[in-house]
Amino acid sequence: MAILKTKVGRRSFIKTSALAGGGLMISFSWLASCTPGQSVEEVLAMPDEWFELNSYLKIGDNGRVTIRVPNPEFGQNVKTSMPMIVAEELDTNWKYVVSEQAPYDKTKYDRQFTGGSQGIRRAWASLRMAGGTARQMLKQAAANEWHVAIDEIRTEDGQLIHEASGKKASYGAFASAAALLPQPEQVELKDVKNFSIIGQSKKNVDGKAIVTGQQKYGIDIKSEDMLYAAIVHPPAFGQKLKGFDADSVRSMSGIVDVFAFETYSEGYEQNFFDTHTHNKLIAIVGKSTWEVFQAKKEIRVEWEPFNEFSFDMDMFGNKTTVNVPSGLESTSDHLAKFKSHLGRPGTLLRKDGDPDKAFAEADKVIEKTYTAPFLAHNMMEPINCFAHVTPEKALVRGPIQAPEFIEGTIAARLGLPLEKVEIEMSRMGGGFGRRAYGHYMVEAAVISKRVGKPIKMTYSREDDMTYGIYRPAYCATYRAALDADNNLIAFHVKAGGIPESPLGRGAANRFPAGAVDHYLAEEWSEPSNITVGAFRAPRSNFHASAEQSFLDELAELAGKDPIDFRLELLQRAKINPVGENNDYDADRYAGVLELVREKSNWDTAKPGLSRGVSAYFCHNSYAAHVLDLKMENGKPRVENVTCVMDCGVVVNPDAAANMAEGAIVDGIGNAFYGVMTFREGQADKENFGPYRMIRHSEAPKNIAVHFVQNEIDPTGMGEPPFPPIFGAVANALYQATNRRYYNQPFLGKGFELG
Repeated sequence: MAILKTKVGRRSFIKTSALAGGGLMISFSWLASCTPGQSVEEVLAMPDEWFELNSYLKIGDNGRVTIRVPNPEFGQNVKTSMPMIVAEELDTNWKYVVSEQAPYDKTKYDRQFTGGSQGIRRAWASLRMAGGTARQMLKQAAANEWHVAIDEIRTEDGQLIHEASGKKASYGAFASAAALLPQPEQVELKDVKNFSIIGQSKKNVDGKAIVTGQQKYGIDIKSEDMLYAAIVHPPAFGQKLKGFDADSVRSMSGIVDVFAFETYSEGYEQNFFDTHTHNKLIAIVGKSTWEVFQAKKEIRVEWEPFNEFSFDMDMFGNKTTVNVPSGLESTSDHLAKFKSHLGRPGTLLRKDGDPDKAFAEADKVIEKTYTAPFLAHNMMEPINCFAHVTPEKALVRGPIQAPEFIEGTIAARLGLPLEKVEIEMSRMGGGFGRRAYGHYMVEAAVISKRVGKPIKMTYSREDDMTYGIYRPAYCATYRAALDADNNLIAFHVKAGGIPESPLGRGAANRFPAGAVDHYLAEEWSEPSNITVGAFRAPRSNFHASAEQSFLDELAELAGKDPIDFRLELLQRAKINPVGENNDYDADRYAGVLELVREKSNWDTAKPGLSRGVSAYFCHNSYAAHVLDLKMENGKPRVENVTCVMDCGVVVNPDAAANMAEGAIVDGIGNAFYGVMTFREGQADKENFGPYRMIRHSEAPKNIAVHFVQNEIDPTGMGEPPFPPIFGAVANALYQATNRRYYNQPFLGKGFELG
């Protein structure tokens, strides 16, 4: 049983909880006079009065519990999983819990951010403390009323029970009294083995509303007297607005106004999530989305190349200058830059032993180069935002992953104090990192201020796909050396990209670093004016693909089974690791490989199927996949995927499995088809016709997700299953075709070194 300090005091509690996880503020609503004989329907009736116990919980008068979730929801199911953590420690009945999306409020909530697979991990301690603290206060209130020791009172299913006297009452009966008590200095938390809600699958609280079309997304927002807006942006990266003829569309049906504007004012110091593509845009405002989209097609605009420029950025407290080159870039230019780095040294990131000597004395040396193109995010719900700006206040509503990073930007652009900016988060129809960049909220706010009306701005699918922000293009060369006994003695990775390297943020210290005596990691990058940003499991989504493909080929050269080969290296990293900064736990890494071997029946061949394996560590979690495919009419068909995850305690197994399944399908689609190429600065794919996505009929017939059972605090879940699926696809394709795949997409063209 864990004992957790609560830092007594209301303000202190808020601060401590925020630092611990920042995931959620809880309101408990327990309606008084709830008796054991009440029906669920009666308990779920709206209370007459609510009582706030702490900044995370408020309790009413019948036992109904309302839990507010500050983290934005875009399908990762935090709106269900986070309340489960609170309800567990509160010891209430899940039937009585209602989950609500909290508003953005920096004074009450911290880290209202969805990204990096950090939601549950960062909030774990504070959510448990919130539930446990409220339960302790309720017990104290009952003890005071019944004149018994608090230790004689137990809780169960939302009830306070004193066995000796036979007294029993619902939480609601003591909510008002508990709300007046001071916070306890510490609370006892449940042992993992005693969990009754955590670890049990609960249905998505919004599931019914989603499938019946009742769920409201940002794109559904409407208000009285609202106008509609669209933007017109340069058709090519490297271009800017020169001039336009507003009169060419002013007379079109429904058009109210046409004007140019700047997203950010000159001299503004951007933060990392202020990333955007074109600063000067044209706004077309009208009476319907259809009418403004029609005007977009007809407006006459002149564009011109821009010169190289730079701007200041605050990178989470570190000041930096970003240089943006001029020019109209093409994919052929990018591939030429990749080739220019082959054979050249990069910037040293890590060096163990004497790699040069080891390679010179090796019995066998293998070297392979891998590439991956730019990728578009392609959320189901296009970028949109509602804004109503008056001289007194700015109200912004819409889908956003990182509201805390855009609030100050909106205030600065509009010249309003922070307290005059209100952000309301809608459920998102996908995000994958793209909605962390909130420039579109600034655009909507600037347009609303200009026209003096509430507006809803919507990007077309073409805007969404050609306006950025993309997954960077990457290239990596791997080299390995074996001795006469086929032992791996040296390993060298040199990776880079446009405009960033996939080896950033410590990736150079991941497996097989620590498992090889002589290890070298280098990186490089090339500047670009094509805007990039976070894309599901940033950097890892390429690094894992290339690394795991190379390890498979290396295992074959060594004459070893692919899983055995990896496990041998992990055993070395466990028993006698090389270096001190290895960014993984060899035991846990080996654990997912051993379990995926068992669950997939790896050692038993399946007639007609070709198999590939891959495993990776990122976002604090471990994932391993075995993928089975077969060739039909010369094309691969994925039949089965066996997935094993070690992400610590699994809060909601169904939700976690859903995330793994989604990552697997998404990864297979991107591995087979995903590519964005450019000609003279223009994205050559503008919609889902040319930009090939995986289709329903192409999804695996069977996906089996298994979780390593342990009592480790939860780690990442949304992103870790995504990176290793690329390698599993490549390795299975090799078994099916006897050909190695080095360039993504594996079934497409347009991004090959040649």
